[in-house]
Amino acid sequence: MLLHIAPAAEWSAPDPEVPYRPASLATEGFVHCSPDEDTALAIADAHYRSVPGPLLLLMFDEALLTAEVRWEGSGDRLFPHVYGPVDRAAVVGVREIRRDAAGRVTGLAPWV
Repeated sequence: MLLHIAPAAEWSAPDPEVPYRPASLATEGFVHCSPDEDTALAIADAHYRSVPGPLLLLMFDEALLTAEVRWEGSGDRLFPHVYGPVDRAAVVGVREIRRDAAGRVTGLAPWV
């Protein structure tokens, strides 16, 4: 399971058949992912505090992705990067990242 943080407005699409293409795909050539929930929440807490609106934690089934996944180093850790758009059929779960008024992560909740 690969985990990806996305603003809810970025995840929403008018057509569910349209692959997900976050901004990083155009600017960096890949979709940033995390290997586990704790890492994803730490990244959300460190880098997404000022992002307005709901934040989502998308769960990708790596076996259902048609784009290449590479595990690449950042510091002393490896992170999964998806080198292409994400097939929406590969998204097997979505949860909301709960934050307090200052934008600090407080936990996860079901996304409705």
